[in-house]
Amino acid sequence: MAEALAHIARVDGLGMVMIRADLARAGDAIADAAGLAIPAQARFTTDGSRWLGWMSPDELLLIVPGADRAGAVAALEQALMGEHGLVADVSDMRVVFDLTGRKPEQVLAKLAPVDFAALPADGLRRTRAAQVAAAMWRQGEGGWRLIGMRSVAGYLAEILTNAAMPGSDLDPR
Repeated sequence: MAEALAHIARVDGLGMVMIRADLARAGDAIADAAGLAIPAQARFTTDGSRWLGWMSPDELLLIVPGADRAGAVAALEQALMGEHGLVADVSDMRVVFDLTGRKPEQVLAKLAPVDFAALPADGLRRTRAAQVAAAMWRQGEGGWRLIGMRSVAGYLAEILTNAAMPGSDLDPR
């Protein structure tokens, strides 16, 4: 049997915090509380253990180790005190998958209309993965991370696993 295009692994134990605010007004306070610079449009910033991703003109997603999520929420709520904003722990409504191996971007290309080669190293893409809302970006050396809704976690796992099977026209050998 041929080797899979990628290894698909569900990642548990992460804290995810949605931040909604006027980034022009509150960006510096958010950056201080998150410990990361505010990313440019469709980009993310990271220190290797925390990620801050641009989701829309007034929305960021902070991903932290699970043990840090309560502290991150509290720090962000304090930072936005007096601002019109929202901080919400969305950890329980999201699912995360890491794709590693020989051709993970080809797995994603089967599911999403994205030119992965053109995506910058710090690029974050919100799109659909086989009709399911998702966000994805490069993760580590040659890997990719995909975030979706936990309510469709089984479906996402299945389509990622199926797309990783060798033998399609996207796997020219």
